[in-house]
Parts: sequence; structure tokens; C-alpha cells
Amino acid sequence: MSAYERIAGLSVTIESVERRRYTGATTSGFERTTTEFRLAGDGVIGRGEDVTYETEDHAALVGTDPIDIEGEWTIDELSARLDDEDLFAHEPPSREYFRNYRRWAVESAALDLALRQREESLGECLGIEPEPVRFVVSTRLGEPPTTDRVEELLDRDDDLEFKLDPTPDWPEEAFTALRETDAVRILDLKGWYEGTDVDAEADPELYRDVFAAFPAEIVEDPAFTPETRVLVEPQADRLSFDYPIDGVESLESLPVDPGYCNVKPSRFGTLESLFETIAYCEERGIDMYGGGQFELASGRDAIQALAALFYPDGPNDVAPRPFNDPEASPPYPKSPIRPDRDAVGFEF
Repeated sequence: MSAYERIAGLSVTIESVERRRYTGATTSGFERTTTEFRLAGDGVIGRGEDVTYETEDHAALVGTDPIDIEGEWTIDELSARLDDEDLFAHEPPSREYFRNYRRWAVESAALDLALRQREESLGECLGIEPEPVRFVVSTRLGEPPTTDRVEELLDRDDDLEFKLDPTPDWPEEAFTALRETDAVRILDLKGWYEGTDVDAEADPELYRDVFAAFPAEIVEDPAFTPETRVLVEPQADRLSFDYPIDGVESLESLPVDPGYCNVKPSRFGTLESLFETIAYCEERGIDMYGGGQFELASGRDAIQALAALFYPDGPNDVAPRPFNDPEASPPYPKSPIRPDRDAVGFEF
């Protein structure tokens, strides 16, 4: 049986639906807002986090009635029910793909509740033993770019690894210093983002510098333009994609067959799409690693739990919350992080 087939028939009893809003500062310089959906039944609560980025989309939920999904379902039946439910009924989302983020929150909360009602973990349900999760720290070099934060973190823990976002204003000495650390595992070019605060122009000179300075590392989300295609296509085996990946079809439609896939569960919307995509990558030898969305609550547990089951040794961008919290202070957790053997539901 596939992973989805193993969970599709799980029964879940939902007696009430509530929401809780979270806010928090980030090391990337913006205030994060998320909404956790809480489904209660049989004396336990299942949680799933909506990581929609625009605060106004969370504010639109305030004072509105929760979705009407009370009753007894299987996971598959509930998912089918959600096909007919507008989770942004009160106000359309700022971006259409935020519908997937909220759908993921509800479906992951339902699975968490179903598992808790059975008093078992996701790993126990799937017959997979969770393993310690290797993680990377995702950070930016600031304005103007310096390697200070990377060096400070390495001074505290020289085993740390990093995911960085190169920009055209990186000085040559930054490339040199970062290469010499041998701690950079992923370079995210963000070439597929459109209309966001992190859009990055497809700069051929930057691409050339990244591929030359880091000849073996993973390069994520390079854009394919007439100027960059000749640089990017020969690197297919170490390319990874994140922003455009929301299911199997999106992987199949990429310009190249990539060596890697960044699995961000919220992008997929449904549990079925997530597990189908994981199976697709496993069958085709596409290496995976987990990605985060600055989760503030149960969503962080969920991405770490999935990493522990399906890609524990990947350069997972699922670092514990203190690495994204500007108010946190050392000592920070060390990689790998170990799952709780007494976990239930979507706990890590």
C-alpha cells in the first residue's frame, strides 16, 4: 500500500473546529502571522498550521464562523468534502496559491486528530521508523551582505550547515569566505518567484558565480531564460525546485529532470498530493529534503516529522524555531535533531 492509501481510510471524529492566531518576529526582518486550525474530538485535539504569508488573510478570519466539517469521516472522505469548501469564503486570498496553504492546515489537522484518536504516530501508521533529522540553517547575508551571521553561528557549532540566498550584490570575498567554510549545502536563487518580496532577477553573472564558487552544492529554483539556460541545463543533477512544486504534474513539467526536490507540505494542499509526490520522487531517484515556511506552531513539528520518515539525511530546511527567532539566544539545538519516541499524531 502507498503512504496515502495507509492513511486514507483512517476514521476521524470531529466535534468542534477552532482557530488560534500566532505572530512572531523572524531573523529575516519581518513579522510572521499564522493561523492554527484545531479540530477536537474524543477528548483530543488535532492541529494544523496555515502558513499563508499575508497578515490580512489571517485577519479576515477574525470573527468569522469556523468551517462546517463536524462529524465522522475517513481522511479521504474529509478531503473530498473540502473540495467543495471555500476556505476563503469571507474574502479571496491575496494570492491564489494560499488556498493550498489553508487546505494543508485543515487536512494535516484532521490527520493529526485521527492519529491521536488511535493513540499512534504517523510513523507507526505508515510502518516507518523515524530517524534523526539533519537540518540546515536558512539565513541571509543582510544589507550590505556580510558573512557575519554565518561565522557567528559556526563559531558556536562548527558542524552547522547552511542554505543561503545569493544576490547580485554579494562581493567576491563573500563567495570566497563561504566556500572556505565548507558548510554551505544549498544556494537558493529564487528565480521562480513572482510578485513577492523575495523575487530575484535571473542574473547570468550571478548564476555563473554561484555555479563556479560552489561546484558540488545544490542550487535551488534557478530560472530558465535565454541568457541562463545554457548555464543551468548542464547542472540538472544538482538542481532542486521549491516554489513551482505543488504536485507530481508540476515536477513532470519542469524544463529538466532535477536531482532534488524541496518538499514544502503546505504547497501541496492535500495529503494525497503530498504523498503522491514523495512516492514519485522515490521511484525516480529524485533526492528530497524538507522545507519550512517560518512556522510558529504545530506546522514546524509536522515538517520535521515528515523529514524523519522520508528524507532524514537530506539538507532539511526545517531547523528548530530558535534559528528563526531574533529573540532566541544560544545555545542552539544541534543537528541532527532526534524524534520523540513517545510522539503521537503529527508530533516530531
